[in-house]
Amino acid sequence: MNTAQEHEESVVVTLTGCSPEDADTVFRALGRSYTSDRAAHETPKDTAEGHDTVWATTFDVSHPLAGPEPVTLAAPVTVELQGGYWAVDRMTETLNASFAVREEGMAAGDQEKDVQLRLTSGIPTERF
Repeated sequence: MNTAQEHEESVVVTLTGCSPEDADTVFRALGRSYTSDRAAHETPKDTAEGHDTVWATTFDVSHPLAGPEPVTLAAPVTVELQGGYWAVDRMTETLNASFAVREEGMAAGDQEKDVQLRLTSGIPTERF
């Protein structure tokens, strides 16, 4: 079980409804800003053909590494953030700097909150 200190500084990021490539894009974008429990060489892979895959990684938001950058996704990605209020808010700010973000839901508890977001590309595309 996690301690209260871990909850204050860490955010569990869960991705669904996306390709392994888009999941990797989101995790790498967040990995530029924060350390995680995911190895640098690790890439998301589908585990079962024809079934939805869920990817999860925990990020420590207490000491940012670098500033976020806009990122391109092939398709929208559903992201759920779970952690302490401060940590989830910090992670949401980082996602807002890299992606176009729409909040789709939120559940609040005494010390933690869950936020569901929908991410699309943060880089404007040219239209012809």
